[in-house]
Amino acid sequence: MQTSTFIGELIGTLVLILLGDGVVANVLLKGSKGENAGWIAITAGWAFAVMSGIFVAQKFGSSAAHINPAVTVAMAVKTGDWTNVVPFISAQLIGAFLGAVLVWLVYLPHWNITEDKGVKLGIFATAPAVRHTTGNILSEVIGTMVLIIASSSFYSSPDSGYGPLLVGFLVWSIGLSLGGPTGYAINPARDLGPRIAHALLPISGKGANDWGYAWIPIIGPIIGGALAALLLNAFHV
Repeated sequence: MQTSTFIGELIGTLVLILLGDGVVANVLLKGSKGENAGWIAITAGWAFAVMSGIFVAQKFGSSAAHINPAVTVAMAVKTGDWTNVVPFISAQLIGAFLGAVLVWLVYLPHWNITEDKGVKLGIFATAPAVRHTTGNILSEVIGTMVLIIASSSFYSSPDSGYGPLLVGFLVWSIGLSLGGPTGYAINPARDLGPRIAHALLPISGKGANDWGYAWIPIIGPIIGGALAALLLNAFHV
């Protein structure tokens, strides 16, 4: 077996979701040792998940290590090269789905003793604190713009190897500062792949998949990524 950009994006995204959705499961599921650890634990867990996912993606062959369709679209808009869009996003969605399956397996005994159906879906997919279509979209657009613009600055100088670590800190900051309205998907694969897993897996006592909201964490980050790329190009940075 050989490494490749496809494998790198797939396994990197798998690790992202395994650790990211994993910390949410740890905090929300009944009987978990991390139960009720709170928002700080969730945002920190996601930060380390992003950092780890980027490093793993690079290790397995994707030097770009997007692990996020919004990043892939942003880079396509910025460079004018769309050749990676379909294979990267395909790998990211597969990896996100598989990562969510692993989270289900890791916490297998806990689904049955957790009664809240919304909590179970919330481990796999995002949901708004207040349902407001315009506000929810704007939250995802702005959060993703911050992700793209700030992370691009981390790689503008000669690579020191600290880029993934700094992106992890950035995602931590986004979660703490901007994550309240929608749970900061800022990554369509992060939401869609696990939401599909929730729909297909035999999760004990699960409820609906909230497909009526699912388009927002897809469209919002894509718009945000494209706008961020256009802004970077406007300033030639």
